[in-house]
Amino acid sequence: MIEIEVQNETHQTQSRIRFAAVPRIGEGLRLREPDGMWASYDVIDVWYQKAEFGDVWMPYLHVRVTPGEMVGSIESDPYSDDYAAQAYQQNYAVGGGR
Repeated sequence: MIEIEVQNETHQTQSRIRFAAVPRIGEGLRLREPDGMWASYDVIDVWYQKAEFGDVWMPYLHVRVTPGEMVGSIESDPYSDDYAAQAYQQNYAVGGGR
């Protein structure tokens, strides 16, 4: 297992996660959001820095949430049932009301 520091651009956080292999740029990851839900992230950068000990290079990942994967926001998915219910309550729905 390789322990890699993951820098999350979406939430501006850093964490260390163990991987079996170093993901490549463009690959997707499933990471847990701060609210406990899982979301897809894209690897946008991979780089290596020399460790403080010996001749070892440590990998680092820079990730961003996959477009269209914004979790917890009704506005992000206008086709969801929650969005339709909210629109109906705000009288945006078109229908045969009397």
